[in-house]
Formats: sequence, structure tokens, C-alpha cells
Amino acid sequence: MNRRFQFLFVSSSLAAVLLLLVGVKLGRSASNSDDPYKHFGVFSEVITRIKSDYVEEPDMKNVTLGALNGLLESIDPFASYLNADQYKQYQATKGASKANVGLVLSRRFGYVSVVDSVPGSPAAKARFHTGDMLETIKGISTRDMPLAFAEMLLMGDENSTVDIQVLRSRKPEPEKLTLTRTKIVYPEPVLTLGADGLATFVVPSLESNLKDAVKKGIESAIAKGSKKMVIDLRHCATGAAAEGVTLAQWFLNEGAIGSSKGQRMEEQKFAADASKQIWKNPVVLIVNRGTASAAEVFAAAMLENKRADVVGERSYGSASIQKALSLDDGSAVILSVAKYYAPSGKAIQDTGVVANYPMNDTLLISDEDPDGNGIPNEPSDKPKEDTLMKKAVELANGTKTVAGLNPEAALKR
Repeated sequence: MNRRFQFLFVSSSLAAVLLLLVGVKLGRSASNSDDPYKHFGVFSEVITRIKSDYVEEPDMKNVTLGALNGLLESIDPFASYLNADQYKQYQATKGASKANVGLVLSRRFGYVSVVDSVPGSPAAKARFHTGDMLETIKGISTRDMPLAFAEMLLMGDENSTVDIQVLRSRKPEPEKLTLTRTKIVYPEPVLTLGADGLATFVVPSLESNLKDAVKKGIESAIAKGSKKMVIDLRHCATGAAAEGVTLAQWFLNEGAIGSSKGQRMEEQKFAADASKQIWKNPVVLIVNRGTASAAEVFAAAMLENKRADVVGERSYGSASIQKALSLDDGSAVILSVAKYYAPSGKAIQDTGVVANYPMNDTLLISDEDPDGNGIPNEPSDKPKEDTLMKKAVELANGTKTVAGLNPEAALKR
């Protein structure tokens, strides 16, 4: 048994014990409120047994840290535990205008994983895909690395480089890459108007004020006589979840948009307001595995209100409000303190958005892995048919342009 496997085994076991004890505490606290922490004595005993009886003397600092990160990842793939020094660095860099490589990250299987890459960024040009795992950053293993710390390592001075070792689904061996950091420019939405009255709107990001550009695009389509629209939300993984509520307001005249709530955050419900509706014509949305956050809130509201058909893959599942919670020793936990929920009450971060016309994104995949997930294509000069766009255009031009409605009925919504 090599040392790496030993470490993974012990830290994973410790994480499982932690989860079990948290469940015990939550389950029994209501009936045994006088002694809610009684069963954490078991955790202390497990630590003692590992230290005294394990096959060799383990590094208890790393084992405990691994268990803590495993616990956080199991409940929140976007959570981080930062020690005091890391938290100081985090506070110093938060909000700073640093160059980056354009990766949107979460945690998966103990490693830093890719949600998607910002279109046009160094990471996108290096063909990073959803589900790729960063094994090392700057030579440092991302196993049990806090997500926020990984994001800090990727930042730096413009034109500086960062070495990354990535595990891709199609390759058994890690791939070593050197990316050059740059100022990330989030791409503007692109509106294309067809002669048949169809507007095709590619929205690759909702970061910062890009929703204002989306609004201008919608108004432009109306002014030029467009009667139907396809909105392409593939790889739209950036932008605060709240921006999705704003977008939904521009398309809905009635119905629930969703809500946000947490243990210590009051539920906030979002509902359509007819006075804010801009686009009243039929619309079809396209999503893929890289669609996240604001785009998911928008897509969920449109789908569940039967205002739009949604074509494509299940979206990533990322729509929450995060907060850094400082601890007594100067460290901190960055945690999702509230989630966004679809009108049906499903937490978007837990379920993603499942299209009512599910299809693989052929621009990304050539076959499937044993779990049925699409595997990214290798680079090729051969053009691939965009089957998702083709289907979306068919729906927009057909008799079922809005789920459950014909075009004439949709125009009245």
C-alpha cells in the first residue's frame, strides 16, 4: 500500500466519520438538546486510534485537514476552509483586479474540478472542459486544496505564467500545461437577425453589467421586427445568480421566478411583473453542462413557467450566495449560506436544469463514458454539426415554439 493511497484512505475514512457524527448530532439534537455534542467523543476516539494504531505514524495535520475538506465538499462543492495565513491572502486579493486564466471551478472527488472556462480566455483556448480535474497548480497538489486558495494560485500579474497538470476524461495520464495569465474580458452577447424573423442570441456570460447588453439586444430584435428568438446559454457559467432573476423578468408577465433561502437568511421569493416584460414572442433556450449560476436561474424559471422550450444537456448546478465566516483562530470557512430554488422548489445547485428536449452537445462530445456522460472531443479540423442549435431553430420555427403553446398563444403571454 503506497503512501498516497494510505493518506487518501485515512482522510476519506475520517471524512465519513465526520459526516456520520454530524448526522447523529442533527438527528438527536431535538430530543437530546442538553448534550448535543456527546457523540463527537467518538470522533476524538477515532483520531486517537488512528494516531496510536495505524500501520505507521500518520501526519495528523494533513489527515485532519483532509477530513475537514472532505466534509465541506460533501455538502457544498463550492466551499473552502482557509487557514489563518490563507484567509489573510484571500482578504488581500478579494476584489483585486488581477490577471487570470479564465477557469470557473468547483470541487469534485477531493480535487479542484472545472465547471467551465470563460469563452476566449487562455483556459478556453487550451480546451479545458467541464469535468476536467486540476491535479496540480504550480506544482502543488489540489487534493484537499481549498477552492478559494486554488483560485488565488491561478491569479497573478498580467503575462505571467502558471503551470497546471490536468486530468482529462479521455486521457489516462495527466497533461502538463503552461497558461499565460491575462486580464479576463467577459464576452458580450451576440445577436444575429435572420430574414425569417428569427433572432439568434448567443449569451456566453452574465458577469458584471452584461445583462444590460442582453437587454439592448432584446430591444434591438424587437425594433427590427423579430418574431421569435433562440437564446444560446452554453458555457454561460459566470454572473451572480441574482442576474438570472432580472433576465426572467424581461420574458415573463406572470408566475413565480423562484426563490432564495438559507438557515439564517429569510426566504426571498421572486415573481414576474408584467410591467417589466420586454419580449413577448416565442423563445427557445439552449443549455449544456457548462451552463451555471445566473443562466440556470433564468432557464429554470422559463422552463417551469412553460414560457420556453429548453434544448440540450443538464446544466452544471451552481446557484447560491456565499459568505466567508471567520473562526476564532483567524481561519475561515467560505460557505454557501443560501441557495436559489426553481419555481417548483428544487434547489438549482442540487439538481441543475434538465432540458425538456435532452440532447448531447455534439460540439463537445464524440461518445459517452460508462455513466452516460459526454466525453469532450479531441481537436479536429472537421466541422461538426451543431445539433442543439438545429433543434432549437426547428422548435422556434415550428408549431410548438413555447412548451405547451402554439405561436399565437405564446404571443399573448
